[in-house]
Amino acid sequence: LVYIMKPTLFVLAAGMGSRYGGLKQLDGVGPHGETIMDYSIYDALHAGFGKVVFVIRHDFEDAFREKILSKYEKHVPVEVVFQSIDALPEGYKAPADRQKPWGTNHAVLMGKTAINEPFAVINADDFYSRDAFEVIAKELSREDRKKGEYCMVGFRVGNTMTENGSVSRGVCTTKDGKLTDIVERTAIKFDDNHDIVFNDENGELCHLEPNVPVSMNLWGFTPDYFDYSEREFVKFLNEKIDVPKSEFYIPSCVDALIKSGEATVDVLDTKAKWFGVTYPEDRQSVVDSLAELHRQGIYPDRLF
Repeated sequence: LVYIMKPTLFVLAAGMGSRYGGLKQLDGVGPHGETIMDYSIYDALHAGFGKVVFVIRHDFEDAFREKILSKYEKHVPVEVVFQSIDALPEGYKAPADRQKPWGTNHAVLMGKTAINEPFAVINADDFYSRDAFEVIAKELSREDRKKGEYCMVGFRVGNTMTENGSVSRGVCTTKDGKLTDIVERTAIKFDDNHDIVFNDENGELCHLEPNVPVSMNLWGFTPDYFDYSEREFVKFLNEKIDVPKSEFYIPSCVDALIKSGEATVDVLDTKAKWFGVTYPEDRQSVVDSLAELHRQGIYPDRLF
């Protein structure tokens, strides 16, 4: 298979309503009330993406179309797909006490009907910066990209920290530029010496060098990923359908494909500085950082 079409940007936005307490507070952090997502879409279009697909929940579709989609439709083809608790393979039924959908890779699966080209996956509420989109667009636009050749942007962990508490990151191990292992580490934080530390599964304190690559959920896939995901999701359900808060995450699906030899993942380096609002106290620094990027002329006065 040879791909010569522009890649698609797939935005995971189904968690949006719950996280922000409804879309009305979709937080305006830019000088004219721009959301973090506005910057991602602006950067992606400039990097060469040709379409944007959003995965959302049915319960905020109207507000989303009115407040969000109307902004982008004049600039790029947009589509919406839906994540719901009962979107399960044939023969499976969600337990009555299940409160929320099945995680990030379940959200990715919802894109199968809308995406037939190489695509990048992003979180709606993370600021990735232009360099990250340029790096992954270039990779996804390669004409010789084959089935099972995936990629991800590996942010340097030191560029993804907050002073206001701990963060969770997919810590990556690489060999010759390829991902060999990814482990979700919770509670990565600065210690009193401003070193980056976390506690491993045995409670041991571990240090991370600032340049260690971590995943911020900026992945690049070819469409065959949907079929693999369906298969892995069935395995996940067979084990965990009755565990109320179990989630089917992108890193665990990718990890299974690397281990089975069905896929490789190029880890693309970026010096870009990530930022997002993990804690309420982070908000002001995001506002200040974006204002500074506008001031430097990296972004125009108005994005759309």
